[in-house]
Amino acid sequence: MTRKDLRKVSREELIDLALASHAQAEQEKTRREAAEHQLRWFKQQLFGVKSERRLPSDVLDAAQLSLGEMPESPREPEKTPVREHARVRTRAKPATPEEELGSLRFDDSVPRRRVVVPDPALEGLREGIDYTVISEKCSYRLAQRPAAYELLEIVRPVTKLAETGTLRTAPTPSSVLPGSLADVSLLAGLLVDKFCFHLPLYRQHQRMKAAGIPVSRGSLTNWVHQSVALLEPVYRAQWASVLESAVLAMDETPIRAGRKAKRK
Repeated sequence: MTRKDLRKVSREELIDLALASHAQAEQEKTRREAAEHQLRWFKQQLFGVKSERRLPSDVLDAAQLSLGEMPESPREPEKTPVREHARVRTRAKPATPEEELGSLRFDDSVPRRRVVVPDPALEGLREGIDYTVISEKCSYRLAQRPAAYELLEIVRPVTKLAETGTLRTAPTPSSVLPGSLADVSLLAGLLVDKFCFHLPLYRQHQRMKAAGIPVSRGSLTNWVHQSVALLEPVYRAQWASVLESAVLAMDETPIRAGRKAKRK
């Protein structure tokens, strides 16, 4: 509306026009504030703290549907006829012993024990006369043995030479820890269980006690300390080799620090 048009209207019409313009301005202001509020909320969802990512009630629009809410007149999906079919169930073919053993992915280093199961119907019959074995059927089961300990009895025969009459015996085999009862295999097992499989010494002590081996926990601790001292030159050589590398790769695990501020 131009200035010339405004001169033609009456005073009442000008008042109504001003009121309508003011009401329209207020509506635009309300919409702009709502849009700015929603924009701040979306920024908070993207860049704010995760615990503050919630949907306030004042952000929801009346025309916005909630999760799971359906419109008043939902549009039905188009139905497409599907040809009927019958499902054919196929019976799985049993795996052969070779396939069953291959699926276990075991190599030749795994010990194997052969268990022969006799047929009760053949009891009292003589093989080769009353019946003949023509083949074998094999199946496999994965078994476990408890931690096995053994006591090495080192025997050194004492001999007497007939010519000189002197007594001789073989020297005592050298031990990793002189004067210790522990064999090198036991020391290696202690270190592997403790540092590779995270099995504390007190649990290893309980396992040895259950196997009938009365060894104190103090002895186990001393054996571990002495064995680690023997491996210290290997550790220092590896450390020197790492420091000489051009690039150092580190696998760090982050931890939360701070007592006052949370989640920092």
